[in-house]
Amino acid sequence: MLSAFLYFDLSFMVWYLLGPMQVQIADALLLDTQQRALMVAVPILCGAVLRLFLGLLADRIGAKRTGLLAQALVIGALLVAWRLGVHSFGQVLLLGLALGVAGASFAVALPLASRWYPPEHQGTAMGIAGAGNSGTVLAALFAPALAAALGFRNVFGLACIPLVAVLVVFALCAKDAPVPVARKRLRDYAQVLVGNRDSWWFMCFYAITFGGFAGFASALPGYFHDQFGFEPRLAGWATAACVLAGSVMRPVGGVIADRIGGTRTLLAVYLSVAGLVAGAALGLGGAVGVVALFVLTLLCLGAGNGAVFQLVPQRFGRDIGLMTGLIGMAGGVGGFLLAAGLGVVKQQSGSYAPGLWLFVAISLAAWTLLWSVKQQWRSQWLALGAARI
Repeated sequence: MLSAFLYFDLSFMVWYLLGPMQVQIADALLLDTQQRALMVAVPILCGAVLRLFLGLLADRIGAKRTGLLAQALVIGALLVAWRLGVHSFGQVLLLGLALGVAGASFAVALPLASRWYPPEHQGTAMGIAGAGNSGTVLAALFAPALAAALGFRNVFGLACIPLVAVLVVFALCAKDAPVPVARKRLRDYAQVLVGNRDSWWFMCFYAITFGGFAGFASALPGYFHDQFGFEPRLAGWATAACVLAGSVMRPVGGVIADRIGGTRTLLAVYLSVAGLVAGAALGLGGAVGVVALFVLTLLCLGAGNGAVFQLVPQRFGRDIGLMTGLIGMAGGVGGFLLAAGLGVVKQQSGSYAPGLWLFVAISLAAWTLLWSVKQQWRSQWLALGAARI
């Protein structure tokens, strides 16, 4: 569990590294709002797609070996960016593609932890391991200040130091659970999706909870800078507060879901998020009020992330690695669309408000969909285990 958490935590730190420094990088490379948004969204999308392939690889060579290989690739990419520099929009997009490997750590860390625990403790176990997304807090807190003092290029080199340390810990302490793991193929993913509505529901629901968390975490530094004139360091600190709330709440959300049921937890999450983001779109309370609203928004989304993965092992216990990849991919795609979409909306309309209102509508639609399937899930799954639904 500790190895999975640390690996996930540091991977998320570097996956998110471009987000907190987006204002400084955009100023240096002369990027407009839309290009800046795409820069921070590309790692999210790449991480989403690669989760499928890391999930396949983890089934074949084990989660531990897959994690070691992925971490080595990320460290190599950061070292190249540090030594050679990043001088154009194209180059920063290439770096974002490489950092997507870190985002794919989702398909390694969660199965590594999940396979050690019984169904009634899956929400707690997956929540603790998944709390590694708190690595985004480290990036938001320290990256803008380090970039201001040393230049953003040197931040890439500094990030390699904790990554190497965690790589050593992971190599020494991580252990694959002694349970049989079927080797999956790409067509197995297709088979799970064809004719299986539940897999699509889970992908949809996680695209909103994790997609909202990752998308807002990447977009908020630029949003706070554009909307309220926050300088990069202050924008990073405000975003760190939001991300910290979501990260801390993920394991709590898993515990709550274990006690009252994942569907009840998610219904409360979607309704709360819709109200909070609506308040932010209206600008309630000015800069301080909007920051507080986004803190609460990401807190709720973090709880939703934990709740989704309390439900997944109950429905797909034998295919947890495969479904983790698919659902994680959907979450990453959701994050990409939110982060890039907010930038496009801002560039075209001059305001972030239409994008925020669209997310409100999507959250309400998710609440409606979940309400329509929750009773069916409860009646079908109760015979499968002791966990609450």
